Amino acid sequence: MKKWIALLLAGMMLLGLMAGCANGSTEETKQEAEGSVTQPNSDDATKTTESVSGEKLTLALVVAGTFGDRSFYDSSLEGATRLEKEGKITLKTIECNNADHPQQIRNAADAADMVVLVGWEFYDVETIAVEYPNVKFIWVDNATANPVENVLNITYAQNEGSFLAGYIAAKMSKSGVVGAVGGQDADTINDFIVGYQQGAMQANPQIKVETIYAGTYDDPAKGKECALALNEKGADVVFQIASKTGDGVFQAAQEKGFYAIGVDSDQKYIADDVIICSMMKQVGGSVYAAVSEYLQGDASKWGTTWIADMATGYIGIGYGEEGATQQVSEEIKAEVEAMAEKIVSGEIVVETTR
Repeated sequence: MKKWIALLLAGMMLLGLMAGCANGSTEETKQEAEGSVTQPNSDDATKTTESVSGEKLTLALVVAGTFGDRSFYDSSLEGATRLEKEGKITLKTIECNNADHPQQIRNAADAADMVVLVGWEFYDVETIAVEYPNVKFIWVDNATANPVENVLNITYAQNEGSFLAGYIAAKMSKSGVVGAVGGQDADTINDFIVGYQQGAMQANPQIKVETIYAGTYDDPAKGKECALALNEKGADVVFQIASKTGDGVFQAAQEKGFYAIGVDSDQKYIADDVIICSMMKQVGGSVYAAVSEYLQGDASKWGTTWIADMATGYIGIGYGEEGATQQVSEEIKAEVEAMAEKIVSGEIVVETTR
């Protein structure tokens, strides 16, 4: 009898062990299927195209103002949208409407793997980024005072492109006076202006350059008012450096019959009868390039400032799409190209506020 009892107990123990092993295996398989298994030495900061769960990298594009400017902000959106269409990212967008920039940085970081901040107004990223060590940040158009490990700063040599814009303006002017409408009296805007002035003087040492600040980036009526004021001073070519406010510059140019120069994107299509060229600062292209490199495993730019200058191809002059009305002669275009080569080689050093 004792022998039979011992055998029965042994059998029950064996069955219990088999059931336990089966349950453990099933639970591990379930976790793997749900993507919830903790990976050894995993680090969100090194995520590439796909996360551990198989989802695409989520990118939040945050603009200081609003989309619809057909230049600076819209250019960044074009670059991010291109990444999304190619299946590289899941895109979220936030428009700050010129308010609550620090909170919107946090809102974006709470919802995304990478945050692209477009505008100088996001200077709080220097302190906020350290609160989110597993999120990558790109700050467009300015730079942190000190390197931050998870922040890539992208600044632009807009002074170089503006030199060429000023050269064209002076060459095209019949009155001997050219103008510029800036959004605000700020370092970045003034970097455009010093280059513009220098380029105009290169073309005509006797040229007079008049400038005025609208005090806003979102008011076309104010831009029109400023452009008309410059025209009354004799300016027959006006460079708009004021985002959406610049639409008013184009309106004034059409009404009064003077020339205008676009900014950031090739804006000639907006009014090709008066916009003779645009100073192109390809924000979208640079954002696309930086994110693409990261998705390919290269995060070396983070913790640094990348200067997108004329040599990189992200700064230049656009004359519109094929078939657009052309006011700038082929001769002047050739001169501009020669000036660009001298800037890239260092033969011409363009003044800067940076």
